[in-house]
Amino acid sequence: MKPRGRSYRYVGPAELRELARPGTEGRSIRSAADFEEWAAGRAAELSEPFTFVVDSAGVLRLAPRRSEHVVCAGGGSVLSAGEMGFGRVSGRWVVCTVSNQSTGYCPDIDSWPAVADALDAAGIGRRPGGFTHAVVFRRCPACGQLNIVRDGDFVCVFCDGALPPDWNVDPSAA
Repeated sequence: MKPRGRSYRYVGPAELRELARPGTEGRSIRSAADFEEWAAGRAAELSEPFTFVVDSAGVLRLAPRRSEHVVCAGGGSVLSAGEMGFGRVSGRWVVCTVSNQSTGYCPDIDSWPAVADALDAAGIGRRPGGFTHAVVFRRCPACGQLNIVRDGDFVCVFCDGALPPDWNVDPSAA
């Protein structure tokens, strides 16, 4: 299956990108067994969401919450990134919460299908129908600053300039 969706390059601080080295990327989750094995050693951490990315091949990767997304992705581009919380229902793992909150990649809310596909491919039970906490990222065309749009107010918090309705965080992606 060919992964679907836009690819997002890392747009965060260069010093964080330097933390991404071979062998530091998040755990690839390709099956329910992969997740079970990974989660078994993290009982204390399961009360908090985890850092996640969907890599360019469409595979879900997980890392502890305070991990940098760029490290979880091994420095590469992603189809989505954010935080994901899990729980158990009737003995099966389910996704309880999922956001696209990643200021290193700033994925648009339309990256949800890549997340859904990765979860389905990994055989992780029930999941929400979309991001439970959706973050809208925009770059201000006037001052160049990255903004999080709150309450549908597409106005730059730095210069009061108008923010575009469409995702524009990575100028090279245009």
